[in-house]
Order: sequence, then structure tokens, then C-alpha cells
Amino acid sequence: MAAGSLLVGVVAGFLISRSRRRREARRPTGPTIAELLLRLVRSSNNGLLVLNRFGDMVLHNKRAETLGLVKDNRADTRARKAAEQVVETDEELEIDLSPLEARGRQPAAVLGEVRPLGDGFTVIEAVDHSEAARLEAVRRDFVANVSHELKTPVGAIALLTEAVLDAADDVDEVRRFGGKILHESTRLGTLVTELIALSRLQGAERLPDLNVVEVDAVIREALGRTKLSAESADINVTADAPSGLLIEGDRTLLVTALSNLLENAVAYSSAGSPVSVSRKLTDGMVEIAVTDRGIGIAEEDQKRVFERFYRADKARSRATGGTGLGLAIVKHVAANHGGEVKLWSMQGTGSTFTLRLPVYQRSGENGNAPEQDGERMSPLVVSSREQGGKQ
Repeated sequence: MAAGSLLVGVVAGFLISRSRRRREARRPTGPTIAELLLRLVRSSNNGLLVLNRFGDMVLHNKRAETLGLVKDNRADTRARKAAEQVVETDEELEIDLSPLEARGRQPAAVLGEVRPLGDGFTVIEAVDHSEAARLEAVRRDFVANVSHELKTPVGAIALLTEAVLDAADDVDEVRRFGGKILHESTRLGTLVTELIALSRLQGAERLPDLNVVEVDAVIREALGRTKLSAESADINVTADAPSGLLIEGDRTLLVTALSNLLENAVAYSSAGSPVSVSRKLTDGMVEIAVTDRGIGIAEEDQKRVFERFYRADKARSRATGGTGLGLAIVKHVAANHGGEVKLWSMQGTGSTFTLRLPVYQRSGENGNAPEQDGERMSPLVVSSREQGGKQ
């Protein structure tokens, strides 16, 4: 009898062991679904927080802390109140979780969505909308600035036209007011042209096909465009020797960008002071530098001068007919050509704007062909009058 019981026990143990091995063999290798869901929560770019019916935290990820949804191991008060409401109504709710105080680099605009999970549990998902809020603010400022900038010349033209009509019998007055109307209409035309150019550079419109462009030709044409304003301001513009450097891009846009830099240098320099243009190849980038000995730019303004309509010296800019769009255009032309524009400036000393663009390399070249034995060609000083005459 004992032997029979022992035999039954052995057989039962064998069968149980074999059944367990089969179950383990059928069990898939790797993480479970629960583990994968936990990984998903932790890796989410949105802040996730799960609360129970008492407002206690059940689960949250690091992103929730970054976005301020969880602070000091406690859920944001606004999120907890919203969760209580969702438990009662069983309906989703959107809430503003933006920081109440701006501190450091924390997100400026955070939107939260509270959803019921059943059994008194809720999940709050926080999304960073800082970039969208920033773009909306930029759009509003742009519309406001455009409205203001357009209203000024249009209003001036209307008033000047009335003055001309009132002084119809006075030839001298008609001529004087007519000259002012011409000035304002030219300024208006320039503003509209630059707005169109900037919208092309920033928008979805496809830029013209890029071609191989000679840097020397771009500099010659830009100097030619600036010749009249430089002579009128008694500014002597000089350039170094031709380099033979090539870049790939749109010649018209590149000339426009460099012309804007030159016009700025002339406008913000005192009569008789020099403005220079130089070019060189550095680490595969063509650098075209425009240097002046003008009034310079304050350090607090240097980061903003490339913004649309921003003027470091508003009175001087308006006196010279500036639109406040020139440097914004330069920035976007450089970006659309895979480059950048850099600024060095010191008040009372002057400024240097450097347009950096990728050099074009013919197959088999290393990008240093225009330089002989590692040395740059000797500089050649050319006045704006002489350079303009080479067009």
C-alpha cells in the first residue's frame, strides 16, 4: 500500500513538473505588456500623471516633473482640482498648467488634458506649447509692426498730397512737397518689396534653383548697388583682392543680403569713416565680412538686431529710410544657403557682420584651391567708385 502511494506521488510530481515546463516553454521571452506600458509612460515626451479618487499620485514620469505637473512629489493643485471634477462628471477636461511665475528655462506654456480611467482614477497629460505660444506672439508682433510701418508712409503721402493741393499755385511749395511724396512712396515701395522677400525666405515658397556663384561677382555687384549711398554719405568703401572662391546658391539673394550689410554699414557710419569688405575661406566656409568704424551696437541689442523691424537706433534708422527688415533678410538668406551671419560690435568702435556660407567644391578639390600654399592672396584696396565701375 505504501509502495503504491509512493508510486502515485512520483507520477503526480512528474506530471506537474512536465506541465510547468510546458507552460514556461510557451511563455514568450522578453518584457511583459505591463513592463512595456511602463516604459512607454516613462519615455513619453508628454507629462503623464495618474491620480486616484483621493488625489494621490499613483504613477508619473520625469517629463511631468519637467513641465511642472508634479513638484516636490506632489501633483499640481490645478491638476488635482480638475481631476476631482472629472471623477464627478466622467467627462474630459482641458486645463492651463502654465507656470504661475517665470523662472529659468522652464516651459512658458503648458496645456493639460484630464481624462477619466474609471474606478475613480484619472490621467493628466501635459503638453509643452511654449514654441506655439512663441510663434503666435511673433505673428501678432509682426502684424502689428507691419500695420504701423505701412501706416506711417501712407499717412505721410496723404498729408503731403493735401499740402500740394492747397499750394497748387506756389511752384516752389509744390516742388518741395512733391519731393517728400517721392521719398515716402519710395520708402513704401522698399518696405513692400522687403516684406515680400522676407515672406518668401520664411514661407513654403520654393527658392530658385541654386547655381554655382562667384563670391567676387557677388561683392562687385553689391558694391555697385551701394555706390551712390556711399558717395552721398562721403564713405569710402574698400575691398580686398579677388579670391576665386565659389559658393552654391542664388546670386540675386546673396547680392541682396550683402547689399543690406553694406547699406547698414554706410548708414551707421559718420562721414569720412571707412567701410571694408573682405573674403576668406575658413574650415570649408566662405566668410564675407563687412566692417565699419561707426557708432557700434550695444551688447543688449546685439541679439535682437536680426529680428524683423527691430532698430537699435530708431531715430537714425528712420532718418536714413531704413525699414528694419534688412538684417532679418540677411539672416534668412544665410540660413537658406546652409550658413549663418555673425556679429561683432562695440559701441564707439564699430561693427563687423560676417556672412558665412559653405564653399562649393569641384569634384577632387579639398576646398582650398583659391589659396596658394596656405597663404591668402595679398589684399588690394579698391575704392567704392573704382569697384562700382567694374560692373
